[in-house]
Amino acid sequence: MRKFLIAAAAVFALAACGQPAEQAPAPAPVEITPDAANIVAAVADTRRPQADRDRDAMRRPAEILAFAQIEPGDRVGEIFPGGGYFTRLFAVAVGEEGRLYPTIRPDGSAGEYETPVLPIAAEYPNAVMARTPYDALAYPEPLDVVFTAQNYHDMALTAYSLGDRNATNRTAFAALKPGGIYIVIDHSAVAGAALETNAETALHRIDQAIVRREVEAAGFVFDGESDVLRNPADTRTTNVFDPAIRGRTDQFVLRFRKPA
Repeated sequence: MRKFLIAAAAVFALAACGQPAEQAPAPAPVEITPDAANIVAAVADTRRPQADRDRDAMRRPAEILAFAQIEPGDRVGEIFPGGGYFTRLFAVAVGEEGRLYPTIRPDGSAGEYETPVLPIAAEYPNAVMARTPYDALAYPEPLDVVFTAQNYHDMALTAYSLGDRNATNRTAFAALKPGGIYIVIDHSAVAGAALETNAETALHRIDQAIVRREVEAAGFVFDGESDVLRNPADTRTTNVFDPAIRGRTDQFVLRFRKPA
């Protein structure tokens, strides 16, 4: 249940007690924190392999889940689930009444990058694979959150044929409930850097200003930024796969909201 629904319920309750809704004081915002029980359970899940746990210090899963406002019962679409690091976390955090949709393309044409999530999703009864083009996202029910980490930049690389980013944003917007959240995490490029399109020369980074402009053009409203993945020591000029910086890149975490 999104926090805006909780706030609305409080207003209606006051109105029902005889206080006009327009005179009701604004309720205090309900924030999700990293120590929320569902998030603690997700990070502590014993099915998570040691390799994932070893990455926690840099990927900050509790903070990311809290920023994404993941609550029990949520419906989450995870685009580009990769090796399933967040798949495991989401599946536990949304609880038995929630649903997670790890999302890969129907043809599985990039099998080495897409199919590793299949056996991971199979471990969680509430994880249902969604096979849909990335630029024509479709789910069997409205979602509370659409999430993608470290892959938005890949859609601009023509050799990868991942689809049109703007269509991805539009169909993510359509897939969400009113008030739903869209999270984009990616490796930071130097501010003002041109969009990379050549996979052979790409640093696999993107200027967050480009992401924000494109996502807002789909109808989303910018709703905040987290700095938990920032690394000032990263010059943003090195390929993200360079051993000198891999796993420690400066990353932006952006939250957008579909207007209610």
